[in-house]
Amino acid sequence: MNINIKTTNISLTEAISDYTNKRLQTIVEFFKDDTAAQCDLELAKTTNHHKNGDIFRAEIHIVSKDKDLYASAEEEDLYKAIDMVRDEMLREVKTAKEKKQSLIRKGGAKIKELLKGFRN
Repeated sequence: MNINIKTTNISLTEAISDYTNKRLQTIVEFFKDDTAAQCDLELAKTTNHHKNGDIFRAEIHIVSKDKDLYASAEEEDLYKAIDMVRDEMLREVKTAKEKKQSLIRKGGAKIKELLKGFRN
């Protein structure tokens, strides 16, 4: 999986890059067989004028051969936003995987039902 990190209104430091790569490893495991998968991560500071401080946004967009997944999160801390968007993306990936398995099972059941009809 190719991972691209884009930043807006903040600079990409080595610490941020290492942290995001470490956090994304759990997502990369789901796409280890798909070498053409593309993961775009955008980190941004949305505003400078909030009363309580800065607001950070993290977005992940993953495109693979059979999936197109997106997740985003906004938090007061950049690292917390990265964690939140990772958790949301893991839910998306697991849901997509379960839907695919469910469709395979339904298809198998239909085929079995058709075969039973031919036997009688």
